Amino acid sequence: MTQPGRRERKKAQTRTALADAAMRLFSERGYDEVTVTEVAEAADVSVTTLFKHFPEGKESLVFDQDTSQREALVAAVRDRPAGQSILAALRAHLKSLHEYSPAERELLRQLLRLVSRSRELREYSDRMWLRHGEALAEAIAAEVGADPREMKVRALARYVVDAHTLAGWEDDPQQAIDDIFDLLVGGWGDYGSTA
Repeated sequence: MTQPGRRERKKAQTRTALADAAMRLFSERGYDEVTVTEVAEAADVSVTTLFKHFPEGKESLVFDQDTSQREALVAAVRDRPAGQSILAALRAHLKSLHEYSPAERELLRQLLRLVSRSRELREYSDRMWLRHGEALAEAIAAEVGADPREMKVRALARYVVDAHTLAGWEDDPQQAIDDIFDLLVGGWGDYGSTA
């Protein structure tokens, strides 16, 4: 595999510095209280540079891994080992996303709290995960020979992307993912019946 060149490394460093500065400021003062100018200054770059790296705007500073997350979801389906089901591949992928240290777990919780407190961030997050769900539905449909607009395909993709967010709030996200996928694989059946 070819190593990235100096220019690509510098771009990645700048992007990371901007995202880190944004999260620090947003965590300290709240998303709505911080301007893009302040984020750029904290990362020691111009506002123009900030928008070159984050052209979607201020919200995208919080979701700096949007594209890579979407690509990884699609790859989990498309590049899964022969004989592995789509659901097994997606379960394994989501569980791998929740393998982190206690410090990383706390960062995730800070992110979730930040998003929950801002209407703009909640709306951006909803749009982002909707895009992820659409990309995942297309990947699933391609694998099973279905139309990506088919309800079963769209519903499955939506449940999978929502599983990631739901699990993030749990003390044991790996178990939460297993619980969710057990329902997806086995179906709801008579779950919750009192008989």
